[in-house]
Amino acid sequence: MSAPAPSPLAIVDAAPLPRQEEVLTDAALAFVAELHRRFSPRRAELLARRAERRAEIARTSTLDFLPETAAIRADDSWRVAPSPAALNDRRVEITGPTDRKMTINALNSGAKVWLADFEDASAPTWENVVLGQLNLIDAYTRNIDFTDSGSGKSYALRPAEELATVVMRPRGWHLDERHVEVDGEQVPGAFVDFGLYFFHNAKRLLDLGKGPYFYLPKTESHLEARLWNDVFVFAQDYVGVPQGTVRATVLIETITAAYEMEEILYELRDHASGLNAGRWDYLFSIVKNFRDGGPRFVLPDRNAVTMTAPFMRAYTELLVRTCHKRGAHAIGGMAAFIPSRRDPEVNKIAFEKVRADKDREADDGFDGSWVAHPDLVPIAMESFDRVLGDKPNQKDRLREDVRVEAADLIAVDSLDAKPTYPGLVNAVQVGIRYIEAWLRGLGAVAIFNLMEDAATAEISRSQIWQWINAGVEFENGEKATPELAREIAAEELDAIRKEIGEEAFAAGHWRQAHDLLLTVALDDDYADFLTLPAYRQLRG
Repeated sequence: MSAPAPSPLAIVDAAPLPRQEEVLTDAALAFVAELHRRFSPRRAELLARRAERRAEIARTSTLDFLPETAAIRADDSWRVAPSPAALNDRRVEITGPTDRKMTINALNSGAKVWLADFEDASAPTWENVVLGQLNLIDAYTRNIDFTDSGSGKSYALRPAEELATVVMRPRGWHLDERHVEVDGEQVPGAFVDFGLYFFHNAKRLLDLGKGPYFYLPKTESHLEARLWNDVFVFAQDYVGVPQGTVRATVLIETITAAYEMEEILYELRDHASGLNAGRWDYLFSIVKNFRDGGPRFVLPDRNAVTMTAPFMRAYTELLVRTCHKRGAHAIGGMAAFIPSRRDPEVNKIAFEKVRADKDREADDGFDGSWVAHPDLVPIAMESFDRVLGDKPNQKDRLREDVRVEAADLIAVDSLDAKPTYPGLVNAVQVGIRYIEAWLRGLGAVAIFNLMEDAATAEISRSQIWQWINAGVEFENGEKATPELAREIAAEELDAIRKEIGEEAFAAGHWRQAHDLLLTVALDDDYADFLTLPAYRQLRG
């Protein structure tokens, strides 16, 4: 007797969307279902491995380079695949979600690359998931325009040769997509995002002289990179494009991945394009993994932990050294400032900080860097033009002077700064304001002149949790306690009500955001990701 046919993929609890049939085709959904059946069991094993590793860190309060992969690190002969022409010059990359206006503005921004984000800058409502895919399809077919209903301003694409190259970021391994099921199981969001995008656009992008390029988020080990590589190999055969068509840049935004950079590039070597140095998610990962490690792992205010902090400098210099040793791009961190249309003095000070930050990255050997707003593209471009000139990158700078020991990456106590009371207030303020917007379906949110995404909320709630559990005493004599956090949160809720008015306050999700922040910041049982309980409350 023959085996029964596999159950079809099901779209559940999802209201119909305009033109969804162009994205959710039978063929595309069959591909997503096949990704799930083949690779979700390994994904589940890797998530279990994360928990085991976290338990080991809790026991030892240390990390080291892996002895079992020493041969890979010692072998100087291997390199990642040569960069395709469309990804060879990455000196400025702009990031943002895939709504229609952002799609046009990012492609037109003058940046070399646009990180089209289905992850931290996008709240995963079904509308954002599906229509974001549609917007990218429309952009590649030049079937996209946008008129702002408020201002009446119209947006359209510039000529093809002026557009940024797209590098798409799917969701991390830990998130499921509740609207997509196979055999009664929710499909990982990573497979939904990657699968729909790759199926519809791989051949189309090759015809445009580019390719399906990806940023891989929240990676915690080289084994997780190996899974992605196997996904790429299968996907390329499935749709009939040459092996090596895919290029992937891995975000080194977890402390465990920082100890496996060479191994991650090795696993992806036929598809690797580079590594990226983040900040908020990286600090969040340090807090999460070393939350039992005592006072020496207590971070000061997030804004006091700049990329010049000794343990952050060790991380970024090791990343540049690793990438260039293996022929990969090293991409720097985010300039999150949002220019003010009303305060040129604020802009002047912020632009100077952005310029200094990008100058430092370019001088350190990075091949490019991130910005969150089109007005910052020229500033970052100047910094890298100064160092690169006509060269597309500086991968020839091998940084053989860099020597980083395992202990350097977790020397958090090498920083003199301490947690402050204003830092606690800011963490509560930003946490509430970001989560409220996220619950309304917005993943990239301007707060206090900075473009914030989910990583911001993660480091904010993690710092509240860490300071309370460490019994931190602030400079004003107050001690970090659950009662103090609740008091500050109540004051912030009142301040927001006065700031925006009763009607707007009632129309928002402010109380819900307040409660969720306090839950993940005060619970004894630290949630691995804020977005997991938040997703259960996200409508749509």
